[in-house]
Amino acid sequence: MPREPDQSSLNGFQARNGRARRVAIVADYLEEGWPSMDLVAEMITSCLRVAAADEFEPELIRPPMVLRFSKRGVGKKRLARKLFNADRVINRFFDYPRFLHTIKSRFDLYHVADHSYAHLTQTLAPLRTVVTCHDLDAFQSVLEPARMRRSIGFRMMTRRILNGFRAAAKIGCDSKATHSEILRHRLCRPDSSRVIPIGVAAEFSPNPDARADRAASFIAGSKTSESIEILHVSSTIPRKRIDVLLKVFAAVRREVPAARLIRAGGPFTKAQNELARALGVGSAIVQAPFVERATLAALYRRAAIVMAPSENEGFGLPVLEAMACGAPVLASAIAALREVGGDAAEYAPVGDIEAWTAAALRMLGERGAAIAADRRAAALARAAGFTWNATARRYAALYREMLA
Repeated sequence: MPREPDQSSLNGFQARNGRARRVAIVADYLEEGWPSMDLVAEMITSCLRVAAADEFEPELIRPPMVLRFSKRGVGKKRLARKLFNADRVINRFFDYPRFLHTIKSRFDLYHVADHSYAHLTQTLAPLRTVVTCHDLDAFQSVLEPARMRRSIGFRMMTRRILNGFRAAAKIGCDSKATHSEILRHRLCRPDSSRVIPIGVAAEFSPNPDARADRAASFIAGSKTSESIEILHVSSTIPRKRIDVLLKVFAAVRREVPAARLIRAGGPFTKAQNELARALGVGSAIVQAPFVERATLAALYRRAAIVMAPSENEGFGLPVLEAMACGAPVLASAIAALREVGGDAAEYAPVGDIEAWTAAALRMLGERGAAIAADRRAAALARAAGFTWNATARRYAALYREMLA
């Protein structure tokens, strides 16, 4: 439970009563490469300036990462990754808290935009800190150790993050599914948490963008009437079920030889590349780098299907972005993705290759038909209900609760 703030922090807050409260939006290190987390922090900051300008003055806080071990080029990727992870640990648990300690007196409230940085709550004033929780993946090694076995050192870091999470005054959850999991594990009081869905950025639109379309063509090749592109957008961590994606794509290719898989979100792992080769589809896959939002939107607009085969999600931002661009979505039938997609997306059971393949082939066969036009209209209407201005207004209301 939250601890009491010291008297000096209370005095600093009371001195600003009657003015717009300064809010520190604490973001991830940009160097860590989590575009969705960067988006959340940036959009909350910019939209608060519009939605609650008279009450709150948000400022994005994001110090540069100090590279001690990985600043020099390393030949072997595995070693380079280990060195970068060492830098991540030192920056997250030592440098970032030290930086926040020097600036925290400038702010009345603090908002940690990524729950995996929740240990920073302990450096700030917990009773004046909000944490946004996107999923419980970061806590699994402690909450359900049988499902995620990690080293003692990793679990110690996780407990520190979890302790900071539990100390926060308020928790905002992207989805009802995540909120239910938080309450099931008793990580906060029901009255201190709220479901606050995130929004969709303005770049994700059905409208053509000549510059972005050219960038998409540079990545995926020229779009023709014969092009059949299946798009997948995410990282390649285990819960994203890249194995299902590849097996379904291979099965679709046997029926639709012209189909290609476009992957955005970083390269496959070695094992995933080996599976693609074993399935005989390696040459039909385009692995795109992390791309800017406008280019990603152009890739969505080109897609015949956007697939989201994850076995676990806290929200499902690619599903929302795809719908906002009018793209057909086929997603896993899990609570969080159903919550986002509603009746506008198609669903298949997690890991059921046969069901996924049948659904994908059916959707490809419906292209150009009336049902496809209806699906597109439903997707656009569904996505319109998720706006960052609404997200910002709900967080402003949560700040008011905390101030009260």
